[in-house]
Amino acid sequence: MPRIIIKFADMKLAIAQLNYTTGDIEGNASKIIDAVERARSEHADAVIFAEQALSGTPAFDLLSKTTFLELCEEHLERIAAHCCDITAIVGLPLLTSEGTISAAAVLSGGRVVRTIGKRYIKARRELGYIVPSKGYEYIELCGHKTAVVVGDDLVEMHDLARDAEFIVSINSRRYGKDVLDYRYDSMRQKSFVESKPLFFVNNVGGAAELVYDGTSCVVNERGEITLMMKSFEEDFAVYDTDAEHEPVTTMPYSTCNDHTRMLYSAACLGLRDYFAKSGYEKACIGLSGGIDSAVTACIAVNTLGRENVRVLLMPSQFSSDHSVEDAKALAENLQIEYDVLPITDIYESVMDTLKPVTGGTEFDLTEENIQSRIRTVLLMALQNKTGYILLNSSNKSENALGFCTLYGDTAGAFSVTGDIYKTEVYALARYINREFGNPIPENTLTKEPSSELHPDQKDSDILPPYEVVDAILVRMIDEGQHREEIINAGFDSAVVEKIHSMIMRNEKKRYQFPPVLRLSSCAFKHERLLPLINKYGY
Repeated sequence: MPRIIIKFADMKLAIAQLNYTTGDIEGNASKIIDAVERARSEHADAVIFAEQALSGTPAFDLLSKTTFLELCEEHLERIAAHCCDITAIVGLPLLTSEGTISAAAVLSGGRVVRTIGKRYIKARRELGYIVPSKGYEYIELCGHKTAVVVGDDLVEMHDLARDAEFIVSINSRRYGKDVLDYRYDSMRQKSFVESKPLFFVNNVGGAAELVYDGTSCVVNERGEITLMMKSFEEDFAVYDTDAEHEPVTTMPYSTCNDHTRMLYSAACLGLRDYFAKSGYEKACIGLSGGIDSAVTACIAVNTLGRENVRVLLMPSQFSSDHSVEDAKALAENLQIEYDVLPITDIYESVMDTLKPVTGGTEFDLTEENIQSRIRTVLLMALQNKTGYILLNSSNKSENALGFCTLYGDTAGAFSVTGDIYKTEVYALARYINREFGNPIPENTLTKEPSSELHPDQKDSDILPPYEVVDAILVRMIDEGQHREEIINAGFDSAVVEKIHSMIMRNEKKRYQFPPVLRLSSCAFKHERLLPLINKYGY
């Protein structure tokens, strides 16, 4: 097949994919100005920035504060002063007579010449804070009629004017491990149907529970991606529409290995920015010898540096020798500081104190939960005394089923893996070992999962293998399938009903989780939020 070369009308357009901090309007404005100056130095005619770049996003109630919005407008004027001989399109929240809109400000000739607002408000994090505006409009960009569109309006826009030459889309689309295919397929289709080249700029960076992946791009009128920018990193590119551009043939998310790599990169970026933007430096983790805390520790070391990670090993009388040795081996492989603090004496002391209440009763969940909560007491003491911020190391499978202890292993300032299913945690562990010299002991990868809260405990005492559990959970949670659909797909009806019952009984736990880094398209408390008291039983 002959190579296809596409040529556009003559224009040099810079795409500035930057990492912004919510509320740091002055700092964000400075980054934007630096990018404007860089675009000028590289002879660009125009430069585009992400949606709500100036304010950072999500801003929630800040979007209702007049002083916050006025400060955004003041710094927009400051940016405009640097745009005398270059055009910039900058995203920001803008106060109007109808309320706050998400706008694209067009800066040229040293002033703000136009603002274009978003019409379709779809994300829950914006509902109630952002009001609809008119939607996409046309501007003259370097002599070319260009449609400027903000956020999700890109999906809704139809029947562009025939004399329009380009589409510029400014966005803040968060990462989700199963949404990238849809995102780029929809953009390719949009460019092809409208027969217009599309310039897409996205936010990048962590913003509390969100991760913006960047991956900005240019799509030609044939629906071919001709520029794909970096994922999970700041990036800057000047696209010359008069130059020759070959279509990008390999997408960064095309294989299973790509998905795992991107999931790992998203987790690292989310944790890095959570700490950096909060002013934290050091993290502590309870290291059990299991897969979840092992992966959390590896992500923390890669993100924060081994000198900023400290772990506690807290075996009880029910902990196996191999779990303690596996945890030690991991800590030594990662070269991080660790302490072994056995909790048997503390546990027995608590049980002795509780004898007037529990004496003579059978060992049950009460005793199991006490062990987990003792470990949290020790970890929180380390946080309070030394400033090491406690990282939670739960996973989405256990969070879904309530297979966790309130005020025990659900505690922490931040959860990196809480939106990652157990089978995905294993995939991340294998990826880490391939890429970083096998820090996770093989026994941690191969032994049967267990919380080791009573003798010879195994997760399989209660649950089928996690491959089965997760396949059901994905259908039930992420895809919203009814139990009958899942059973008709071939899953055991008793297992499906049991998993459904466990999910429904444990909404109260999920309401009390720490902030969880949202890495899927259906995170608890956000895309999936049920009433705390719910008798529907879907």
